[in-house]
Amino acid sequence: MTKMQVNIQSRKLIKPSKPTPPHLRTYNISLIDELNESMYLIRILFYPHSDLDYARLEQSLARVLPLFYPLAGRYNKQKHHIDCNDEGADYSIAQVVDRQLDQLISAESEQLNHLLPLHVCAADEPTDPILAIQINKFPCGGVATGVCASHRIFDAASVGIFLTAWSRIATSPNYDDDIIIRPDFDSPLYFPSENLPPIQASRTLDKSLVSKRFVFNKNAIATLRERLTSSNEWKRKNGGDRPPSRALVVSAVLTQALMRVDAKSSSRGSLVAQAMNVRERTVPPVSKHSCGTWVSMTYLELDANERRAMERNFAGMATKMRESIVEGLKDCTRILSDKEFGRWLMVSSYFDAAEKADRKDYKVVWISDWSKFGDYEIDFGFGKPVWVGLGDMPFKDVFILMNTKDNDGIEAWVYLHESNMMFFERDEDLRSLTNNYPFIRSSL
Repeated sequence: MTKMQVNIQSRKLIKPSKPTPPHLRTYNISLIDELNESMYLIRILFYPHSDLDYARLEQSLARVLPLFYPLAGRYNKQKHHIDCNDEGADYSIAQVVDRQLDQLISAESEQLNHLLPLHVCAADEPTDPILAIQINKFPCGGVATGVCASHRIFDAASVGIFLTAWSRIATSPNYDDDIIIRPDFDSPLYFPSENLPPIQASRTLDKSLVSKRFVFNKNAIATLRERLTSSNEWKRKNGGDRPPSRALVVSAVLTQALMRVDAKSSSRGSLVAQAMNVRERTVPPVSKHSCGTWVSMTYLELDANERRAMERNFAGMATKMRESIVEGLKDCTRILSDKEFGRWLMVSSYFDAAEKADRKDYKVVWISDWSKFGDYEIDFGFGKPVWVGLGDMPFKDVFILMNTKDNDGIEAWVYLHESNMMFFERDEDLRSLTNNYPFIRSSL
């Protein structure tokens, strides 16, 4: 397949509409932020048609930046802080020459990274922007907005908070105060920087990696829920609790499929690492609009015998994964109320991730749920997106769960070694439950 041709028509730095006040000119990142992998977090939002007001879009970006003031600065990796110097966010307009929007949604997903303004791994250098936006125009009139936000100060939820805030300002004629999101950048107050180097746990530059998306529609979700709630094992452990979440049932079936693939060449155990968004789950609660990294990890460890027992036991696998999350959330309540414990919990989850990623006696599976960040509500004035996608990222053995437009399904982005993906996509359980799309070869 030929490389998609994307011509950059203009590129500029969008500066904040108001200067950052002197007392905010230095943003000392948190201990958790400094441990993040050196990369950009990405989103690509697809809109079928637009009467795009470029001047208003730029103006609204300039107006939202004072609220998210670190995004207009640059990272000083020697001093572990953001110079909030109002240098600006990178902003480009591009024309897609030889593809239509519906081609990328339905088939040509391996081309998605051409719609991003920056290389995903080109982060943390003094000249690298913290935020970059690329507005891609299609011949059909559609638009794709590619977003790169530095993982040095943002987690995936923070990207959603920013995009929601920007879209609200873009669609508010008078920039009404009652709809504006005012974020918090308070994580360094709880977890001050300790000048530690980044930890590269799930990241890799292996050229043999591929990514592929698997879509579980509402019928597939219903099938998995019924399979789970009708089992005696689930009833015994969970009683009459509310139905299992979409994320849980999809995570369990994906994990089982990868375990079965690994079993073809290894008899080792499995380690399931699940990321938890701790906003609003701490005591006192962290604001849902708190930016930075508010993520903790929980680990489910299965030895070789347990793994074999779980490969075909869907209810058992889902139950164990849910129990792991429940225990992790109990610990989250103490993150702020017990500062020493909170520091230990947040930091140890990162160091544990690095240590566990290097182990040869376990297959490590990483799961992150991005399905609750409101991506399909992001309206810049030309309607809501018809699809929100990701693309190629430097991950191995990672599942990222996205929402579907109807809010009833899950689109799972799966990042694996190519040899594993070949068997993974042929898994009979997955084939019966999903629609899948051509894989993306790593270009990183």
